[in-house]
Amino acid sequence: MPETQTNYPLTAAEIAALHADLQTQPAHDVIGRAVIKNGVLAAAEDPQAVTRLNRTFSVELDTGKVANQKHSGRCWLFSVLNTIRHQFAAQYNVKDFELSQSYLFFWDKVERANMFYANILKTADRPLDDREVAYYLSRPDDDGGQWAMGAALVQKYGVVPTSVMPESFSANNTTAFAAALNLKLRKDALHLRQLVADDASEADIAAARKAALKEVYRMAAYAFGEPPTTFDLEYKDDKQGYHRVPGLTPKDFFDQYFDVDLDDYVVLSNSPDKPFDHFYSLPSQDNVVGGKNITFLNEPMDVLKKAASAKLQAGEAVWFGNDVLQQMSRERGFLDSQLYRTAELFGVDLSLSKADRLATHEAEVTHAMTLTGVDLVDDESTRWKVENSWGEKNGDKGYFVMTDEWMDDFVYEVVVHKRFLTADQQALLATTPEVLPAWDSLQ
Repeated sequence: MPETQTNYPLTAAEIAALHADLQTQPAHDVIGRAVIKNGVLAAAEDPQAVTRLNRTFSVELDTGKVANQKHSGRCWLFSVLNTIRHQFAAQYNVKDFELSQSYLFFWDKVERANMFYANILKTADRPLDDREVAYYLSRPDDDGGQWAMGAALVQKYGVVPTSVMPESFSANNTTAFAAALNLKLRKDALHLRQLVADDASEADIAAARKAALKEVYRMAAYAFGEPPTTFDLEYKDDKQGYHRVPGLTPKDFFDQYFDVDLDDYVVLSNSPDKPFDHFYSLPSQDNVVGGKNITFLNEPMDVLKKAASAKLQAGEAVWFGNDVLQQMSRERGFLDSQLYRTAELFGVDLSLSKADRLATHEAEVTHAMTLTGVDLVDDESTRWKVENSWGEKNGDKGYFVMTDEWMDDFVYEVVVHKRFLTADQQALLATTPEVLPAWDSLQ
């Protein structure tokens, strides 16, 4: 078989042909002026989007002010706590009650470091350029996370109100702390690997891990404050009634005031680069040793939408993972697959299937938000109300509106109670999940 030619230098003749082709494009000069003057998005925007994104919903939860993750990647944690706090707000009539993201973020830093050390020791006999080892070293610490990671932290450490452990500068602006912690973790990884290479005793390796973890705890305490072990619960309800319960632990608070068993919830994924009706796990991203594992029940999109709609109709908010940077207006809070018609603007075919976008890394699960409403027509969803964690200056006081098509195209995970699944789907949850590699598209 002849060798395929791969190198094609651009010749003067070919450059001339490129120029000639541009001149044949209809209205090329008008389009060029519009894009040069206004930018791609403004020139490609569909003015009819505002009609599709009418903020009227047949099912809508009564929620309060949105939270603000500021300059951090803690969206997954904000959304986990949003789904929990809305239940508290409804039960105890305190709409704007907020749970401390900083409290769980502290424990995530410590737990995630501990898991990183475990993964480094597990793979210590492999070279540094082994794909799995390289993955761990590429992101030893990360702001981002999965729903199950937040659930694991809540199950182990409970929750506290924001008034008990407020946001710190470093929680709101994580870049500097993350750089310092990543440097430390990579240095620790080399030390632990060297101990294994030197045939050090298990006791010596364990002592080195414990010493390293003490330093991580110290760094997190300096950056975020040390978490409380007990606190007094104090709040005023929406009728100005005063409530005070002294001496609660964070676990007591969660167990006594939140009627939710996080083990009853399942992540439904829509990842068509993999078979549907399959149960998967992603152990490379678990953050708590011995804690809740990251699992996905992979299903067609209509299953995710039906389950999410049912959960909203039952009065519960829905955590969902998505690719928020696609076809989004941050200022107006619009999520619409046809918002920017760039393919028509440039006269090129930009279509890819969802499976192909995942397989080629065009698609990523970049963000987590919370569904708080849906518009149903003949029991079919048409658009969705979305609570974001970017503060009140975006969208409608922090709330976005999403078309059903955008959900089809750019939503990859929703978290629902298992009672909203069929018997066959629930049976899959009892099977042994297929392990996904660290670099899977759902990571």
